Amino acid sequence: MSHSREEKIEALGRVIDTLDILRVKCPWDRKQTNVSLRPNTIEEVYELSDALIKEDSPNIKKELGDVLLHILFYSKIGEESGAFDICDVADSLNDKLIFRHPHVFGDVNVNSAHQVEKNWELIKLKEKGGNKGVLAGVPDSLPSLIKAYRIQEKAANVGFDWEERSQVWDKAVEEFNEFRAEAESMDHERMDAEMGDVLFSLINVARLYGIHPDDALEKTNSKFISRFNYIEKKARQQGRSLKEMTLAEMDQFWNEAKQKS
Repeated sequence: MSHSREEKIEALGRVIDTLDILRVKCPWDRKQTNVSLRPNTIEEVYELSDALIKEDSPNIKKELGDVLLHILFYSKIGEESGAFDICDVADSLNDKLIFRHPHVFGDVNVNSAHQVEKNWELIKLKEKGGNKGVLAGVPDSLPSLIKAYRIQEKAANVGFDWEERSQVWDKAVEEFNEFRAEAESMDHERMDAEMGDVLFSLINVARLYGIHPDDALEKTNSKFISRFNYIEKKARQQGRSLKEMTLAEMDQFWNEAKQKS
């Protein structure tokens, strides 16, 4: 289903009108602040992420609505304080999109998505007036795995990267061996540092081979949960708990689950 531009504008207008009413008449909506909404916003984004991973269109639509509500809510709070409103938010976004796409709205030529990404990093530095570093835009609160990927990606876009992606394998093996050496001595402080290096190098491997590590790990998480749930199901059918089963018995059910998936 596709709606006209006028229908889209009208639909957004209705939501804005409804939120304006709720902000005045609903006790809960009336008392919300940027701080109180923030945890809910994070939760809504994770729920959207779950729907996207599952390619669940009905829930993607639902969760997008929840995220949109929060965007409009923060804009409403900004309007009440006189700082900005939803028009300012949209205008700022539009200006940024045009500025960051000189290959569409200007005379810059690019031949690949990778070139676009490299241009973005240079453009972002211009936006910052040259006073902030390449990595300054990576949020501190990003989950560590995603943060590592973004750090590597941004550094690579300004030329700090392996000349050949195959070179990353030696580094990954080197980091693993360094961790293994520390593990043999059980120096937990050193093990902690070296494990961080191992994970960082593996994320680099994934990036260089076109794999997003967070997506890959989530697929493995889902696969493990499905197979482990199968073991629990089989144990319940036998009237037993997992603690009553031997590892060999659990392995048998695990292998059955693998055959079914």
